Amino acid sequence: MATKTVARTVNNKTSFKEQASKFFRGSWAELKKVHWPSRKELVTYTAVVLVSVFIVAALLWLFDSVFSFLLGKLILR
Repeated sequence: MATKTVARTVNNKTSFKEQASKFFRGSWAELKKVHWPSRKELVTYTAVVLVSVFIVAALLWLFDSVFSFLLGKLILR
């Protein structure tokens, strides 16, 4: 039984060139379905990300400074 299964999979095997071609055709078809942002949307989204990163960085710096100060006072009593 196992020999028949192995024989079938060997006969149905596609070449590397066919597999690569199928992969790139499928990838291209998926890229056509993507909603690409307009220039205005791209600038807006980029600004939102940069502002968000700046705010998070500022909060981390603030918390780090406060905790460092408090731990310094606690340890150096």
